[in-house]
Order: sequence, then structure tokens, then C-alpha cells
Amino acid sequence: MSVRKRVLIVSATTGYQLRAFDEAAGRLGVELAFATDRCHLLDDPWRDRAIPVRFYDEPSSVDAIVASAREAPIDAIVAVGDRPAVLAAVAAATLGLPGNPPAAARTSANKNLTRAALASAGLPSPWFETLPLSVDLTDLLARARFPCVVKPLELSGSRGVMRADSPQQLEDALARLRKLLDRPQVRAERNPAHERVLVEGYIPGREFAVEGLIDRGCFHSLAVFEKPDPLEGPFFEETIYVTPPDSAADGKLEALIVHTIGAAARAIGLQHGPVHAECRVNARGVYVLEVAARPIGGLCARALQFCDGDTLMSLEELILRHARGEAVDSRTRETAASAVMMIPVPRQGYLKGVEGLDAARDVSGISEIEITAKPDQMLQPLPEGASYLGFIFSRAATSREAVAAVREAHSRLTFRIDQPLLLSGT
Repeated sequence: MSVRKRVLIVSATTGYQLRAFDEAAGRLGVELAFATDRCHLLDDPWRDRAIPVRFYDEPSSVDAIVASAREAPIDAIVAVGDRPAVLAAVAAATLGLPGNPPAAARTSANKNLTRAALASAGLPSPWFETLPLSVDLTDLLARARFPCVVKPLELSGSRGVMRADSPQQLEDALARLRKLLDRPQVRAERNPAHERVLVEGYIPGREFAVEGLIDRGCFHSLAVFEKPDPLEGPFFEETIYVTPPDSAADGKLEALIVHTIGAAARAIGLQHGPVHAECRVNARGVYVLEVAARPIGGLCARALQFCDGDTLMSLEELILRHARGEAVDSRTRETAASAVMMIPVPRQGYLKGVEGLDAARDVSGISEIEITAKPDQMLQPLPEGASYLGFIFSRAATSREAVAAVREAHSRLTFRIDQPLLLSGT
């Protein structure tokens, strides 16, 4: 009789992705425990019996996880999110469980540390430097090369990322980022990385993402996504992911991307667990943007299904299988092309309604549409915004058909957004 495994999920909050892990655990017979930054003063507000942690208070959070493990042993730890990945690495090392070295997890979560590690390994890299937010801009504006990109060190996704083509645009971008990082909800993270900013050379080219697993230092690619919409600035809002990449049909480019991501993961020092990586490709090579020690965020994982005999499994199920010690390198993605659109926020305001959902769902190839924004929720586009309106998923015989389906479905949706009386943060 097999022993039931207990896996700890470390996450910022209880959300959609945790429900997907919970469903996968039910199918596998895995017991899940959670460690989240929920309010520690309330008695189990989410009814998930989660261990309350604070990412800015690592020692106390690790102590809480270790105390829980004494009561009910933990067999593996999985992180969902960048800051959770660091805490998960420290907790795994403390408990003697497979995971990433804490230093590698910290590097993967910090854009400056990632840049330095990749450059030291000889991988293609732009020029870059990190500066305090309060720096005198005179010298920077005099020596900066254009175009360049301004980035916060540890905000997720493309939040706060801005392109500058001139000294004035660079000055404006830095001022805008300073306001964003000074917002109460950002300052509440108590993250010292928010006191600094990365400025680096703009990398032209097509953008790709790679989903993978590292098994004791060996990188396995699960899927390569192409981002068909050009991401050239001034902001870098991602919209569509499609796999397999349409522009890598011969397999050579995809193989080069996977090889470079594997080299980047080794340069950072990642050893075990899920990986989500981003890169840009041009005539000079593959430029890695990030290698995060976590799976793809939000609901985007629903775009991936893997073959398990005659049935399909989710990415979350594959990650849990890997966490409990199964070999997963033989698992392959389904044969159909798959796309997901992260529905962009067109303007700031309050969401009052969504029209055209039935017509959008009737588009051939559409498998699911999920509107995640709530009625009367305040919406804000990038670079200040931190969420999407929702997600559109499609499956088709080819990548082009999958992309065309999500575009057509999106064109049939109308979002009623009321402009607020007072605009803030712009």
C-alpha cells in the first residue's frame, strides 16, 4: 500500500492557481497543505488551514513551516510566485527536502541578480546597471544609451517596465516608476528591492516563454510559447501566448531557445522544481529575460495539457507528480495547438459589465473564457496595473488557427468601464 504524500504549496494568496492544484491533488490522492500571506489575526479566513507567513519575515515564516511539519510531515514543497519561491527554497533546505538553493531562488526573483548571473556565464546580455530610486539623474542621463528599458527589480510580470528612447523619456519613466513603488500596497510588501531600479539596453526581437521542470539539476522543457504580438514598448503588456511557436516550425529555433534557457537556469543555480522563463530572440542570439523558480502564473496554465496514456493531465498535476518523486521527463504536451489571451485592460475605471460572452464562446476553437475581474472593481492598465480582465483559451489544429480564434473572440467582447471622477497614479 502506497503512502500518501503531503505537499506544501507556498503562495502569496489563495487564488485560481491554488484551486487548480487542489483539484489535481484530489485526482492523485496527494494531501495538500498551504502556506500563504493571509491575515494571521483572523482564524482561518479562507478555510484552507493555511500556515500564515510573511515574506518580509523569512525566519519567523520558516519557523512556522517547520513547526507545522513536526505535527504533520511534509514530503515536498512547491512555490507559486516569485517571493514564495524564495521562502519555499529556504524552507526546503531547512527541512532537507528537494528544492532550489536559497541563493538561486533569490537570484531568479531579482532582475538585477539574474542579469549579473547570466552575463557572468557568458550568455547574451544587454548593458545594464542598478541605481537607487533617489539617485541624481544628471550622470545617468548623460551616459545612458537609447533605446533603454526601466524595470523594477521585483515586481511581477511587466508591471512598471517602460521603454525610453530619449533622456526626457528616461527621466519621465523613472519618475513614474518612483510613484508606483511608493504606493501603499507596494510599500506594504516591505521589500528592500523596491528601493532600486534596473536600467538596461532595449533588446529587439520576438519574444518567447518556456515552461519546464528541473529535476535535480537537469532541465526538461515542457512547452515553448510564442508571443505573436510585438512587445516594443513604451509598455510591455503581454496578450497572447501560443504553443507550439508558429515561427519555430522547423524545430531549430525552439531547440536553441530550450538549450539557452537550460544554460540560464544552470547559471542562476536552480536545481529542482518548476520553471517559467522568458526570452527574446534576434539575429544576435537568444537573450534570456528571466528564469523564475515557479510555474506560469494566473490561469495561463490551463493552456497546457500533457499526455498520460489515453488521458490528459494539467500542468499542476504534472508538477505534483514531480514533487512526489515521479519521473516526468517522458510526458509530452498534447498534439493540438493551444493559445491563451490575457485580456488587456483598455483604460482606467470601474468595471460595470461585460457584453458579448455568448458570441465570443461561439467562435470555433474557443475552449473557455474566464472573466476574472469583478463588477465595480477598479481597473488600471500597465505599467501601473497588476491584473487582467480575464482569459480566453483556444485549441486548434495549428497555432495560427488558435491565435485567430482568441483574437476573434476578443473582438466580440465589450467591456463597460466607467471612468473614475479622480484619476490617481498616472
